[in-house]
Amino acid sequence: MTQYLEFDFKIEPVEPWNEILMAELIEQGFDSFTENPDGILAYIQADLLNEEELKQQWLLNHDEVKISYTYKEMPNINWNEEWEKNFQPINIEDKVLIRAEFHESQGLEEEIIIQPKMSFGTGHHATTYLMIQQMMDMDFNGKKVLDMGCGTSVLAIYAKKKGAADVLGIDIDEWAVENSRENAERNNTPMRVELGTADNLGQEKFDIILANINRNILISDIPRYVEVLEEGGSLLLSGLCFFDVDDIMQVCEEQKLHLQRKLQREEWCSLLLTK
Repeated sequence: MTQYLEFDFKIEPVEPWNEILMAELIEQGFDSFTENPDGILAYIQADLLNEEELKQQWLLNHDEVKISYTYKEMPNINWNEEWEKNFQPINIEDKVLIRAEFHESQGLEEEIIIQPKMSFGTGHHATTYLMIQQMMDMDFNGKKVLDMGCGTSVLAIYAKKKGAADVLGIDIDEWAVENSRENAERNNTPMRVELGTADNLGQEKFDIILANINRNILISDIPRYVEVLEEGGSLLLSGLCFFDVDDIMQVCEEQKLHLQRKLQREEWCSLLLTK
């Protein structure tokens, strides 16, 4: 069973730095969080920790916030079971509900039922909300869709429910790939799911690309997304904090992408662009 470490981060002041810190920690390999009155608890697989890199994170050395931490090994328990206990439904504008099988239906226009596992992190709730919010107003009917870093494949499943003809999900995590296939079957939304990264992309073209990942991966992979995006196609991005947007837009402008709409929720942002 995987050995996890629990980091106890004390943050002064807590707001808005707790959300910003979580965004940075996700890039370091942390995959789940619990918010406390004085900071956050953050969890990472022991073999993924690089404490020297962690200490170099700019937020830990920022003048406007004071952050300290301690950490300890966690007992070997079933983390997926623990994660399920803490998973809460996500209601997007009273139109779309993302819930687990053990949650009650709320009778909304659309419900996406998933079995939450470790690939669904606390910090992603706001970005999932933003992605779905953007997707509500997009035309998926008959389109070919790519969901990069698909995780539980909530976005891919919603695209299929909105009429996408063909959907491909790609994730670097074997557990996420397995989970995506289970969730696609659970929602009766057939789709392809592959293990890998943007390096797996060949010559196949897509009308819409969804990427709810993080700043560093997006900056690296946006040029590859553009290569496989049809002319006039849409690229929808999230996993970004407000302070990431300028860097992302610089890459997008270099790739001749045009910003159509930017949404923000808490410290998180989503960008809809066209080629």
